[in-house]
Amino acid sequence: MPKNPVWLIDASIYVFRPWFVRQPIPLDRDGNPVNAVLGFLRFVYNLLQTEQPQQIAFAFDTSLKTSIRKDIYPAYKANRSPAPDELKYQFQLCRDFLDALGIVQTASQHFEADDVIGTWAKQQQAIGTPCMIISGDKDLTQLVGEHDIWWDYGRRTPLPPGGVKKEFGVWPQQIPDQLALAGDVADNIPGIPGIGMATAAKLLQKFNSVEVLLSRIPDIGLMKTRGAKRLQGLVEEHQATLRLARQLTSIHSEVPEVPIDLRRGEKDLPKLQALCDTLQLTEQQFKLWVNV
Repeated sequence: MPKNPVWLIDASIYVFRPWFVRQPIPLDRDGNPVNAVLGFLRFVYNLLQTEQPQQIAFAFDTSLKTSIRKDIYPAYKANRSPAPDELKYQFQLCRDFLDALGIVQTASQHFEADDVIGTWAKQQQAIGTPCMIISGDKDLTQLVGEHDIWWDYGRRTPLPPGGVKKEFGVWPQQIPDQLALAGDVADNIPGIPGIGMATAAKLLQKFNSVEVLLSRIPDIGLMKTRGAKRLQGLVEEHQATLRLARQLTSIHSEVPEVPIDLRRGEKDLPKLQALCDTLQLTEQQFKLWVNV
């Protein structure tokens, strides 16, 4: 594990997971469901208590309608339904709670949380600070540099660059190419029909990148792998799809106006108390948050 890393958290997945735990559903003081926010806060408390990070920041997603990837491909994430109002309410409570704890949290109207984290990671890598990239999304493994870790906290083994290679068959910088070849059902990104992650890894082990692959299509048929000629035909037929997908799978690292100082600040105790009251947390639970 790296020494004194900055912790970069892909927040939304840790809100969505407890959202789907529906029974029994706890309510706040006004009768609103708060299953997602309470589950998120358990995750945050455990991370803060166990890891004691000095630099930590949370990136959230906002609207699916305004993503820059929608401008490139209108069907991007079209398979996802908009968040219901009761979930939007809980997302805001999560963000308010982080603010009360003095923890950096942000979102962009035009970029996704992945891109915000990509921007932070690039900034930290430039000054030699290792990053703990906390997410359940394999897309973010592409950000893992020499001294960084991707970790679906509490669920999977932390993955350094070599761990990403062992898990997915490609190095972190090749993950966008692998996803472009295979497609990404979760984000409604088209790939080449008949090519999955394993086959995409084989192609990238040979050709290194989509760019090189597309410049050497005839060489695909010469590979010593089963169905090489078929693969050549598939890539040749779906070149336009592959180029489109490759634009969608790459994480941007130049999101404007993101916070730069990721150190934990002072807690806003009156705001923290008010939020605990809203969530019907006990006085003992409030004290735990004060001291975390």
